[in-house]
Amino acid sequence: MLRSGAPTFVPGNATVTRPFANDWPDGYDRVVLPRVDSTMAEAARRAPDLRGPTWVMALEQTDARGRRGRTWVGPSGNFAATLVTRPSLGAEQAALRSFVAALALYDAFVAVTGRTDPFSLKWPNDVLLNGGKVAGILLESAAQGGQVSFLSIGIGVNLADAPNPSRLEQGAVRPVSLLGETGAAVTPEEFLHALAPAYARQEAQLTTFGFAPIREAWLARAARIGETVVARMASGEVSGIFETIDATGNIVLATPNGKRSIAAADIFF
Repeated sequence: MLRSGAPTFVPGNATVTRPFANDWPDGYDRVVLPRVDSTMAEAARRAPDLRGPTWVMALEQTDARGRRGRTWVGPSGNFAATLVTRPSLGAEQAALRSFVAALALYDAFVAVTGRTDPFSLKWPNDVLLNGGKVAGILLESAAQGGQVSFLSIGIGVNLADAPNPSRLEQGAVRPVSLLGETGAAVTPEEFLHALAPAYARQEAQLTTFGFAPIREAWLARAARIGETVVARMASGEVSGIFETIDATGNIVLATPNGKRSIAAADIFF
């Protein structure tokens, strides 16, 4: 279980703590809520008053959402949290945090299971377990004067249960749960305890050394490199062999018409 430090303040029914330095990343705050509409919405409400990067976690969400406005279904016992920061970065640099978050999730899964073999990363922002989707990442930001004024990194993890696959669009990766696939029973609090320091380490890597080592580490864990995938965009679909991601995080496909670099799409296997 998480050990917590002295509470800094308690707004309403939230418990806010600064955990001890030896079990929580320095400079990061944490808010744990029993129930909220969505952690992304709560993060946006709190962003103007932040003193530093803050994890907003909820044990229950009533109106969660995923990428492109899709509903995110989170049964009881699953993990739902948003890391909200005020990074003063350009949009392209802020977008690289999806790779930071993916690597942090991978590290957290390894920490709570002791296994690396069943986990892989799906571009642009999913984590797979035995080929099924166990976690997703959603980035939202607000800009001012050409800079991102705050960045929210929403993370949902199927710790205890997976949503019904009938809700998914045709061809989407099947949802799985950590408990169902590995037998590891992990509470949301325990998972946050593993994820927060993992994210802090990966963020420090990006800040210190740039995107190159993050890109290399992500590619080493990527799913379906060298295989044919379909990139589905609002303007249509592109099929090609997944070769790499480029220096800006775009997926690069080898197609019959040459290489194609794609910034945003849903990938289907």
